[in-house]
Amino acid sequence: MEQKYYTHGTAAERWERARMFFDAKEYATAARILDDLVEEVPEQVGPRLLLARSYYHSAQLRRAEAELRTIVERDPVEHYARLMLGRTLERQGRSAEAAPHLRMAAAFAGDFQES
Repeated sequence: MEQKYYTHGTAAERWERARMFFDAKEYATAARILDDLVEEVPEQVGPRLLLARSYYHSAQLRRAEAELRTIVERDPVEHYARLMLGRTLERQGRSAEAAPHLRMAAAFAGDFQES
């Protein structure tokens, strides 16, 4: 019965429900709703990015990393996904791997460092 709640309604209704849970800091619940939604509309960046953020905030870092890598593979200049990927890798203690993503995110956002 619980699973039915997460999949109930149109994609737009589920998107709104997931955003409400995310805004309420109920990240694991938001992720459960978004997981099916992302499967339905895999080409849409918004739900996948919110899913990655939900995973990140609920400390599901490997899952966050996988979603973020999918986004940057499809859209290499998606700077927020690059930033989140860098932060996710840092949070896993993988700073060397994170650095190029963080530099690219800063460059895409126009934050160039003076040398």
